[in-house]
Amino acid sequence: MRKMGSVPILDETHDPGLKSWVESANAPGCDFPIQNLPFGIFRRKNSKEARRAGVAIGDQIFDLAALGVKSGPTLNGLAAMGRPAWKKLRREISKALSRPSKLFQKHLVPMKRAELFLPVAVGDYTDFYTSVFHATNVGRLFRPDNPLLPNYKWLPIGYHGRASSVVVSGTPVVRPSGQTKSPDQASPSFGPSKRLDYEAELAFVIGPGNALGKPIPLQKALDHIFGVVLLNDWSARDIQAWEYQPLGPFLAKSFGTTISPWVVTLEGLAPFRCPAFARAAGDPQPLPYLFDEADSRAGGFSIEVEMYLRTPKSPAPVRLSHGNYNSSYWTPAQLIAHHSSNGCNLQPGDLVGSGTISGPAPDSAGSLLELTQGGKAALELPSGEARTFIEDGDEVIERARCAREGHATIGFGEAAGRVLAAREEK
Repeated sequence: MRKMGSVPILDETHDPGLKSWVESANAPGCDFPIQNLPFGIFRRKNSKEARRAGVAIGDQIFDLAALGVKSGPTLNGLAAMGRPAWKKLRREISKALSRPSKLFQKHLVPMKRAELFLPVAVGDYTDFYTSVFHATNVGRLFRPDNPLLPNYKWLPIGYHGRASSVVVSGTPVVRPSGQTKSPDQASPSFGPSKRLDYEAELAFVIGPGNALGKPIPLQKALDHIFGVVLLNDWSARDIQAWEYQPLGPFLAKSFGTTISPWVVTLEGLAPFRCPAFARAAGDPQPLPYLFDEADSRAGGFSIEVEMYLRTPKSPAPVRLSHGNYNSSYWTPAQLIAHHSSNGCNLQPGDLVGSGTISGPAPDSAGSLLELTQGGKAALELPSGEARTFIEDGDEVIERARCAREGHATIGFGEAAGRVLAAREEK
């Protein structure tokens, strides 16, 4: 993929007519056609094999050892190699999977027979707040007269998350306990959260880092992003409400963050670039370090994100919301440029969360806090159950896809987690 400024020009790996000899990759609606080629870390189930890098293709995993790639147990080394190396490897993988070869067939592992792991060793995790709709919705619940704080439209708001509790899809999430205080209580109490929520997000996986003290210019920011994963930022709203002032989220967020196992590369996402979010008349122009004409023209990504709920009484997942990342106020390049603007050094494998993805439509809200108006309006499920927040035994499933006329549709797999009851004190 050649670039003119930061606007992508597609290459042969994006050809919508390209087919794979892995038949499942050619099925309509497949998340992982040959035009996608996301990276992950796997090994065969019930084996003592070393963890290693693979590429999702249809319902199979292509072992990158077939191409002489020795990744080790994480993708950090591959992420650090940079865009020229990523492009070269993508072309090699595309050729290997489009031209029938008995040699490569033996390097396929069915996904149902594989164990998937965190794709990267996450050294640091930062979460941003890029949806102006989410920020306004939440602000309106707590500050009806002033829902959006004055700095929001001037800089990307973020906080430092907890990397050690980032887990891969399928890992159970234990309901957190913590301090809470309702308005009618004289003093706080400690116990399991009663207002457990999810947040539909994406995370950008950092590739090559920057030296401490050396900011990343906006024009080069995308060269520092290896790819994208789904991210569910589990949130204990009652704990959050009591603890967040004056320094922001802490224990309400640090008990668990679920990501998907497959890193969809920026090369794979190139056909789905779009203009940056159109700011309202009267909104301030970004300061020079956060503005670039090419980023305005094609710095956004059209990624549809859906949240589903499966309850113990309803085994079929129910879709709760459907949003799109293209409604985010700040672009990925702006996040990276701002994050490093003070000289902060990003490192390969770091995660940069998008923040909750909410849109203007009622069903595009990316959290239960918004969908239930702070717990005041319960969601009625087809099973006859109702939910204001997540209950024990519920499974939350995040999915995403990119679709555009004239291009192959691609997906991200899923980021799923089932909530277990809080651990009893001993």
